[in-house]
Amino acid sequence: VRALCLAALLSALGAGATELTLELPDSAQRCFHQELESGVKFTLDYQVISGGHYDVDCYVEDPNGKTIYQETKKQYDSFSHHTELKGVYTFCFSNEFSTFSHKIVYFDFQVGDEPPILPDMNNRVTALTQLESACVTIHEMLNAVIDSQTHYRLREAQDHSRAEELNGRVSYWSVGETLILFVVSIGQVMLLKSFFTEKRVSSGGAGT
Repeated sequence: VRALCLAALLSALGAGATELTLELPDSAQRCFHQELESGVKFTLDYQVISGGHYDVDCYVEDPNGKTIYQETKKQYDSFSHHTELKGVYTFCFSNEFSTFSHKIVYFDFQVGDEPPILPDMNNRVTALTQLESACVTIHEMLNAVIDSQTHYRLREAQDHSRAEELNGRVSYWSVGETLILFVVSIGQVMLLKSFFTEKRVSSGGAGT
């Protein structure tokens, strides 16, 4: 029974979900297509990990081309919808408003409700046994752990990108300061040299 419970836990964790991290070049758009039945719930979560101001345009269209969701310059968002039509649904991420910033975008696309962890769980009229209750509790805790890990991975990736960007700016600023100091030092040496040259010329003229 415990082996069956563990197998149900593992299978339920990965049901109906797609996660992807994509690179979105400047002035570009990436679209994804998913065929869905009518009356199905789907959820789209996305977040910009790096690039520019960490924003992106996103829209979702139904099989008839009708826009059912549209947001501009969002850092992150979540959208849920119950389909009314059967067909191919399209969701796109656009970076067309940016002319030089590449973006890294993470999204999680989930289709349908999560299946019951135990057989005939929704149709039962008796109370769950202690082992079944423990399985349900463990499943909910694992889902919470997965969500937390995903959240922390995204935060870590975003903070890492910002740290690299800050490090690059500091490096460029240090190189710029070094060049400025080098130019100023050469200028001071040339200026002092010109003072001594003028004195030597003046001394030679007076002796003549």
